[in-house]
Amino acid sequence: MRPAPHRLAVFGTLMLSAACIATTGCSRIHGRPGPGPEVVRPDEVLDFPTLYKENCAACHGATGKNGAAISLANPVYIAFAGEQTIQQTIIKGVPGGLMPAFAKSSGGDLTDRQVAILAQGILQQWGSPDALAGAIPPPYTATLPSSADRGQQAYTASCARCHGADGEGAPGDPKTGAGKLGSIVNPSYLALISDQDLRSIVIAGRPDEGMPDWRSDAARPLSDQQVTDIIAWLASKRTAEPGQPYHSH
Repeated sequence: MRPAPHRLAVFGTLMLSAACIATTGCSRIHGRPGPGPEVVRPDEVLDFPTLYKENCAACHGATGKNGAAISLANPVYIAFAGEQTIQQTIIKGVPGGLMPAFAKSSGGDLTDRQVAILAQGILQQWGSPDALAGAIPPPYTATLPSSADRGQQAYTASCARCHGADGEGAPGDPKTGAGKLGSIVNPSYLALISDQDLRSIVIAGRPDEGMPDWRSDAARPLSDQQVTDIIAWLASKRTAEPGQPYHSH
């Protein structure tokens, strides 16, 4: 049997260990992981960079450009569309296009506050008060009756030089390929883009691809009627079953 002093020493050590565990909590017990970072619920994310990365970057590009969808890093587009339109587009999506509704009120995942943060962040990140330089662009939404025949004439006068006479693209430099443009009447492309997105691109341009806006590449800026007619001509090139040219007999 061990001497009493030794037993008291062991007992004191055990009591001290128990006190330490009680003070520091079970998470500090040797062999157990420490406390992890606090998990933020999706509807509690309120910073623009994170919201943009998680909801917009895949289509609009990590820096607002060079994505499959319209460039947001375009001050002309931001000024032409405006905060209210951008916010409503985030809320409801684009009918006839690939952009879905993001707001919970429309079946998406974002709260009203998150939608507002996204819209305001897009304006602050890529907008410019002098983007239009006093010019008045055609309205965001088409309201005039359209004509595909007139649209072809307007396209020939203002767009064919870069996109080809029939919209099938331009070959570019035969040696370097610089300036080569793909078809804008490809049925698969037209099936994936809405009339509104086509209108926005014609008016605001695609600076990430060198495409000018409605006022930059013609003797005079395109009018609302010309833009509306060009979109009607492009829309007339859509097919019922894009990408499926072969049918069984």
